[in-house]
Amino acid sequence: MLRSLVRETQLSANQFILPLFVCPGGKIRREVSSMPGVYNFSVDEAVNEALMAAESGVRGLILFGLPESKDELASGAYAEDGIVQKAIRAIRKAAPDLVIMADTCLCEYTSHGHCGVVREKEVLNDESLELLARTAVSQAQAGADVVAPSAMMDGQVGAIREALDSAGLHEVAIMSYSVKYASAFYGPFREAAESAPAFGDRRAYQMDPPNAREALREAELDYSEGADILMVKPATIYLDVLKLIRDRFDLPLAAYHVSGEYALIKAAAQKGWIDESRVILETLTGIKRAGADIIITYFAREAAGLLDQQ
Repeated sequence: MLRSLVRETQLSANQFILPLFVCPGGKIRREVSSMPGVYNFSVDEAVNEALMAAESGVRGLILFGLPESKDELASGAYAEDGIVQKAIRAIRKAAPDLVIMADTCLCEYTSHGHCGVVREKEVLNDESLELLARTAVSQAQAGADVVAPSAMMDGQVGAIREALDSAGLHEVAIMSYSVKYASAFYGPFREAAESAPAFGDRRAYQMDPPNAREALREAELDYSEGADILMVKPATIYLDVLKLIRDRFDLPLAAYHVSGEYALIKAAAQKGWIDESRVILETLTGIKRAGADIIITYFAREAAGLLDQQ
């Protein structure tokens, strides 16, 4: 009892955001092979999952979409009846108190799998901004509380803020993937979201893992463009960077405990090599201790249950 009384870092389910992958169809709950316990959900099943998350004490979700079809200009990302837009409306109706975040990117919707407009195998930054802004407005109009640009296009936060304000959506917040590394820990996500690039990789617009000072510059740009929340991704591999951002900026700070980090824990637990419950809480506590106010994690529901047992 005394130990918990003087504990310096307090972990709470209020800080967790649960990622959900939404796909077309009905009554679909398809497990991702590289992420045991994580599923592609049809909208009706996503609603059920959202309700169970809320019941466990989780306060928010972030939605990723798997569209019925893809094209060069990611039209499914900003369609009024897009898969994420449908999910936002359904979850908002069923669980009005949940914070609904929408990943604002194009990679899941483009036929080439890159995060922007591509011409001659080159991602065009400025041409991509208009589509990202349209996507953010569409998600906000569907009822998202927060849009989360993850494409790492220069100027994306400013373009989205301007578009939201022009549409009268002043109260919709922007959580920017400010510091997003070109990480090898995203592999399972790309299976879950069916978003692997058809050619090349994303190192041209995601950060080089050895760089830390660059993270400060990237975060400063998003801060100056009007981001409401900054993010570091991945989380545990970049706790030093998370601490740098925390010490420099006074905005709320999120950390994304990504698919590969999740999969490592799950795989080791299935082998019986670790105590999964203790490792989950120790990992998330480390992320909190480094400075995160918000933790995006596939363990959100499970961790909330573990905290209830303490």
